[in-house]
Amino acid sequence: MKAWKLIVIVFVSMTAGMAYFAYTIIYSPNVPSSLEETSFNLPHGTDFKALTKLLSDKGIIEDVSSFKMVSKIMKFDTRRNISGRFEIVPGWSNRELISLLRANKQVPINVTINSVRLISDMAGKVSQYIEPDSLTILNYLTDEANLKEWGYTTETILSLFIPNTYQFYWDTSPEKFVKRMQTEHDKFWNTKNRKENIAKHGLTPSETYTLASIIEKETTNPKETKTISGVYHNRLKQGIALQADPTVVFGVGDFTIRRVLNKHLEHPSPYNTYIHSGLPPGPIYMPTLSSLDAAIFPEDHKYIFFCAKPGYDNEHSFAKTLSQHNRNARIYHSWLNKEGIKY
Repeated sequence: MKAWKLIVIVFVSMTAGMAYFAYTIIYSPNVPSSLEETSFNLPHGTDFKALTKLLSDKGIIEDVSSFKMVSKIMKFDTRRNISGRFEIVPGWSNRELISLLRANKQVPINVTINSVRLISDMAGKVSQYIEPDSLTILNYLTDEANLKEWGYTTETILSLFIPNTYQFYWDTSPEKFVKRMQTEHDKFWNTKNRKENIAKHGLTPSETYTLASIIEKETTNPKETKTISGVYHNRLKQGIALQADPTVVFGVGDFTIRRVLNKHLEHPSPYNTYIHSGLPPGPIYMPTLSSLDAAIFPEDHKYIFFCAKPGYDNEHSFAKTLSQHNRNARIYHSWLNKEGIKY
């Protein structure tokens, strides 16, 4: 009888001990409460073994053995591909950490797309926020088969991207990135009667984007964007060359130019709107939303010319006739000479 009681006591004690041990490794803190770097990235292809090493090397878990045991209990130790950016809380238990990873509860990242001149610049900017490097993104964006499928060229692909701040996951692939941008592109053009309005002017979204990029580089004065847009629309309708200095600068490739000279106007670039009529082959910059809407909804007027005003306020003088414009230009050039701005 005494032996039987002893067996029961031993069994209960062992069971209680095992239960306590299990409870401890599952629910007790294993993420240091003093952890300062609470976010980490897991690249594509990370398996459970690599994950465990990374968590240990970064000091995210204190007891590797207990993490492995709980992962086995929660059937997480067989995962082959764990990727993304994750945010954890100091003092978390194994259960909390594994639950986060198993559910793939990633932290979204704000990606601001704006203020870039070339598609390579855009790829470089985006690569700072997501896993693929700039070359991988650029190669995908400039792949001939992809461009043909999307309806773009290497010159026009920048017009796919509507400037804004978007949320992405760190492990977003180039394919998913472009798909999201296509959705945002269509959403933009299908609202506020934008497509209907540009159709009245005989322009496509890509052509309008190109026009907006010129407006963007012509002025930083928001009061003038729609007026300048109206000038360019008038010139396009009348078959007059745009003669936009920013397109000349883009074609020359020297973005330090402050004063466009005759030698620049003669530069044989397809972007030179002094020697080529109509719009250039593609955008010369990523326009702001304000410049885009200025290109879509131009001011209705009779101006054909505009010229910068003397001073540093970035204001322009507008003219309906060439004689008026030449007078404005002489005044401005006189001011440039006075200020010693030669190039």
